[in-house]
Amino acid sequence: MATATATAGQVSGSAAEIYDEFFVPALFGQWAEPLCDAADLGANSQVLDVACGTGATTRVVANRIRSGGRVVGLDRNVGMLAVARSYAGDIEWIEGLAEDLPFAANTFDIVLCQFGLMFFDDRTRALAEMRCVVRPGGRIALTVWADVAASPGYADMIRLVEAMFGNDAADALRAPFVLGRKPLLKELLDEGGLTGAAINTVSGVARFASIREWVRMDVRGWTMSEFIDDAGFEALIAEAETRLGHFSAADGSIAFPAPALSPRTKTPPIRDTS
Repeated sequence: MATATATAGQVSGSAAEIYDEFFVPALFGQWAEPLCDAADLGANSQVLDVACGTGATTRVVANRIRSGGRVVGLDRNVGMLAVARSYAGDIEWIEGLAEDLPFAANTFDIVLCQFGLMFFDDRTRALAEMRCVVRPGGRIALTVWADVAASPGYADMIRLVEAMFGNDAADALRAPFVLGRKPLLKELLDEGGLTGAAINTVSGVARFASIREWVRMDVRGWTMSEFIDDAGFEALIAEAETRLGHFSAADGSIAFPAPALSPRTKTPPIRDTS
């Protein structure tokens, strides 16, 4: 089903390229270093990046751990991994599911997951798997988008998409924000065995060259292409330029707050081997 694909974060190969070329600098690239800092990432660490996408965070990890460590990027999406390999063929890229990590218990010092948790089929199981593969004394650090109400540009864009194309298309844009409330996220973390995790709110900014580029990224670089054809794409741009113009600077560029929630384990996850 199209909706299931959208909310699972699946994209085509061409969409993966657009995602990496535009979404990474517009939204995701700014979070790689802070996530590594939150995990106290050091040289020679053994690190797993779950839902690595095109590898923006994984490559930062590789630069920081030096030759004595190990970094693995895992993703379910072959299109994303193809782009990741094209940038860094020397990194270990693995196709796999977060709910069934193909590693032995206590393998890694650190597990990272940047903006992937929202899209897992079984989030609780995925967290439990992360907990399993981390060694005693290790750390898990995650990032999810804060509630959409804190990202005014996307709150307005979702309302516009829903008015023009219906709820299914709007749900493709709502999906990244579904874990954006701290009580809900804490409950999920507890269920996954990450009790006592600290959840911090971290400021961020979404930046696009223009409203047209913003719409193009959301439609062509994400999964709304399943709901919006070429005519609808142009219609959405026209309406967005009228209704969302208040986000534009004098040069036409777009910027608005896009904060995230960043949980990390306070105490090392312990593998029960009894």
